[in-house]
Amino acid sequence: MTFTRPRTRREVGGLIAASVAMIAAPAVLRAKMGAFVVVIGGGFAGTSCARALSKADEKFDVVLVEANKTFTSCPQSNEVIAGLRDIGAQQFGYDRIVADGVRVMLQAATAIDAPAHKVTLADGTTLDYDRLVLAPGIDIDFTALQGYDEAASAVMPHAYKAGEQTVLLRQKIEAMPDGGTVAIAVPANPSRCPPAPYERASLIAHYLKTHKPKSKVLILDAKDSFSQQKLFEQAWQQLYPGMIERIALSQGGRVTGVDVGTRTVITEFGNYNPDVANIIPPQKAGRIAVIAGAVDRTGWCPIDAATFASKLVPDVHVIGDACLGGGIPKSAGAAQAQGKACAAVITRDLIRRHAELPPLTGVCYSTVAPGYAFSLSGVYQPKGDLFAEVEGGRTSPLEAPRSTRAAEADAATAWFKALTHDAFG
Repeated sequence: MTFTRPRTRREVGGLIAASVAMIAAPAVLRAKMGAFVVVIGGGFAGTSCARALSKADEKFDVVLVEANKTFTSCPQSNEVIAGLRDIGAQQFGYDRIVADGVRVMLQAATAIDAPAHKVTLADGTTLDYDRLVLAPGIDIDFTALQGYDEAASAVMPHAYKAGEQTVLLRQKIEAMPDGGTVAIAVPANPSRCPPAPYERASLIAHYLKTHKPKSKVLILDAKDSFSQQKLFEQAWQQLYPGMIERIALSQGGRVTGVDVGTRTVITEFGNYNPDVANIIPPQKAGRIAVIAGAVDRTGWCPIDAATFASKLVPDVHVIGDACLGGGIPKSAGAAQAQGKACAAVITRDLIRRHAELPPLTGVCYSTVAPGYAFSLSGVYQPKGDLFAEVEGGRTSPLEAPRSTRAAEADAATAWFKALTHDAFG
């Protein structure tokens, strides 16, 4: 069936009855005669864009396409791995988004016909669009490391797409004997949330210090330096002396492959046999972006930074982690800001009404222990086809009392609540 612009309540009702995968609410069942926008991806970028579009103008008919009934948040998922938080606290549904007037189709998008402006879903339903927004997040590049494929991730979890993998890594660490080693393989940039592996190392060390004090964390790093490195290293020295060892790129730390049978992690200059291996491979844009033809040889989606318009496919915008953004980080806060800004661009273009573009800001909190966190924030603006950071960003000071770190930990909790409420209601 083809899902085009509904014109009457009766037509809308028939379409809902024909597709059991749609969530519907009376607020959705209103006839619209204006622009039809399809958003693919129900994470922070996609939900923020869809909600902003629905609120921007009654002329918009907005459909959010998402394969999963429940979204599991990556921010704060490292606390799940460390046993400080339950996975349920990371999970959110789409009911409030429906109440905002967004149609939610709980199916995978399987094909995009850009010249015809059509999206095909798993059950054969087709959606017409005036504009298409791709917010697919990342996929793990299972071709990047020799021997590491999806089956290998069941033995050596990446836990970089939150959900089952997060819980699996937690279980493996809990089952590890005292005196064991947890190895974390960190990829080069670009990567989702670059500080996250080091936060993970910190919180795993907290768990080990509390429950398995003879154990250690080994970071095998494909980078020589990393974001907020001095803050992390200061915290490790204060909180976990001797527990965290990092081998940088120039020291032979880049992981090139694994041998699942022997549970060996292979680097350029040596092999390791940790008790638990957390292999975070390089990443790429989500698969639907590849299907749409919006991905270039880098594995990411080049865009016009001023409009989020794909450089490769007309009438398609790409937001969030999937885009090739330059200076703007692949983070939840930045993705949410991009979603709102993209909605403003589409409102301006399709409704011919002035829309103030919100500032592109991003903030990232790193929690290294309960009651101990620091942050990094930035303000970004288009510069050519990429984003550049402008004045106004900040990082936590290196010399700060523990009370400041405790206050930032409280701020991290408040930030997460605000972030998820804004995206999911």
